[in-house]
Amino acid sequence: MDLPAPFEQPFLDDILYHPEVLFLDRIEEIDREASRVVCRMPTDRPMPFMDSQRSTYPKHVAGAVMVQVTAMLGFVHLYYLEGKRSADGWIGFGTHIDRAVFRKMVPPGTPMLCSCTQVRVRRGAKRIFSKYKFEFRHEGAIAFQSEQSAMWILQEPGAPPLGAAEPTA
Repeated sequence: MDLPAPFEQPFLDDILYHPEVLFLDRIEEIDREASRVVCRMPTDRPMPFMDSQRSTYPKHVAGAVMVQVTAMLGFVHLYYLEGKRSADGWIGFGTHIDRAVFRKMVPPGTPMLCSCTQVRVRRGAKRIFSKYKFEFRHEGAIAFQSEQSAMWILQEPGAPPLGAAEPTA
């Protein structure tokens, strides 16, 4: 794959959320050695919370959207660097936000470059526990940084969805 490149349709079909909440439009870099992916996040499009900010409040990318983008970057990492697919039963969820720092208010306009680096991993046959470091840059300056963890689990075919209530008699 020549980079930068827009996301391919198989990735968009496999992602755990609908593409409109991906908030990323292309992959800038995949670095297998560093276990890092970098994606571009446009900021000039309609997005939740920013569209609801009142005129007395400066328009900016909401922190809630940035946290959602960390989840999407984790999935990009899982798909492109771990080679795991939700179509094969892999699902995931965040477990910890150990540190999140919002360093700059990002107004709509120029895109952010958002990186996800896996800094620690424990792999099993049916589980992957990853610790990630995220860094979002806007116009060269750090806008957001965090350290977060996620659990990826291979769901067995026919198993109840993760978190489903136990059947009662």
